[in-house]
Amino acid sequence: MNIRDAMTNPDLFGDLFAGDSWHAWRALLAGFYGLSLTDAEREPFQAVTGRERPPDKPSDELWMAIGRRGGKSHIAALLAVFEACFRDHSENLSPGEVATVFVVAADRRQARVVMRYVEGLIDGNPMLARMVTKRTTESVELSNRTVIEVGTCSIRALRGYTLAAAILDEIAFWYSDGAKPDREVVASIRPALATLGGPLIALSSPYARRGMLWDQYRRYYGKTGRVLVAKAPSRTMNPTLSAQIVNDALADDPAAAGAEYLAEFRKDVEEFASLEVIQACIEPGCRERPKVADVRYTAFVDPSGGSSDSFTLAIAHRERERVFLDTVREVRPPFSPESVVSEFVQLLRHYRCRHVIGDRYAGEWPREQFRKRGIGYKVSERTRSELYCDLLPLLNSQTVELLDNERLVSQLNQLERRTSRAGRDSIDHGPGGHDDLINAAAGAVVHCGVLEKKLVFPNVGSLM
Repeated sequence: MNIRDAMTNPDLFGDLFAGDSWHAWRALLAGFYGLSLTDAEREPFQAVTGRERPPDKPSDELWMAIGRRGGKSHIAALLAVFEACFRDHSENLSPGEVATVFVVAADRRQARVVMRYVEGLIDGNPMLARMVTKRTTESVELSNRTVIEVGTCSIRALRGYTLAAAILDEIAFWYSDGAKPDREVVASIRPALATLGGPLIALSSPYARRGMLWDQYRRYYGKTGRVLVAKAPSRTMNPTLSAQIVNDALADDPAAAGAEYLAEFRKDVEEFASLEVIQACIEPGCRERPKVADVRYTAFVDPSGGSSDSFTLAIAHRERERVFLDTVREVRPPFSPESVVSEFVQLLRHYRCRHVIGDRYAGEWPREQFRKRGIGYKVSERTRSELYCDLLPLLNSQTVELLDNERLVSQLNQLERRTSRAGRDSIDHGPGGHDDLINAAAGAVVHCGVLEKKLVFPNVGSLM
């Protein structure tokens, strides 16, 4: 059984994938698995891979930058079922060992989407449905000692597996506590595939010109070798997608739509600060600096209502031309905002902070809560994008010392600089990312350096 037969056989998945709209996908996957291409398949294969000749044997890896609504999640599920149901790894497995086809998604929601597609393909075929021996919300165990499992982009979740295949869904949009989750996950997956010699398959809409998808595209696209790379607009892989939808999106935002529907890596999104620059500003092992007498501390808070974003606080101080980040706090949702304010007030008093500076979009409620507890609250004159812009020179000159905090480093490394059509730059987290902790840290650090602008606070009385 090969992938072309699986997609066209009416007794398998022919009712789903045999139509003309899946022709480009069939050509691409046939080439990836080293099948001889028909004349009708050669043209779409060459168009999406840039290769003059298809591989004469199965490739080890397939990296796909495919536009939105191009059918990627359906194909991820198909490949998971194909690799799990039509491969026999029993001779290479130890007693009690199972082969795992692991689908790695950007988040739990996307993992559930892929799992529903997997279950739909299996349950829709009586022969495959009989192979199921056990189900959970995240896995399907089969009678051939193979498991299909879905999970999120965490190297901790991938340890200890013997992988028959790894399918990486929307890899360009992975965010986690790790600074570079795509690289970390791929580095952990490749050794796990070695025992059974399974394929690594990554598919995603493209995003910025960085990360594993961009690196693999730049290195291997159009070149002969064990790694096959494909790049194709949405309507190339899914001709049923309305051209009007694509045209309207391009008219509204050419840069974003160019990535989403035309599969073009964005030129208007750049890395804000490299990991090397960030690490040069960190004292290894220093997670908090103790209070020092006669030091004037500056505090910055990024409030949250407790439903989606974290409530964060950072405290910093300045010594001559250097700024030191002393402590950070993050309370993740769900939480009681009032309880968090009380907790943060205790820390502010410990560092002798009579005032706190806050995000300008927080509203009146957090200001009132801090003032009720004897802490003055000043709204920052800077937007978070401006705070990041002011932080960058301190990073580049290594005149700031940050803390050895994984989430802080990750959020800082994942900030992006975007250039609008008007030529203005803004800095923010990427899609699906967060910056609550680094926003508070940047606020504290930057305001430490603004000694020439004296902040005026209302009189809130003496501290208790």
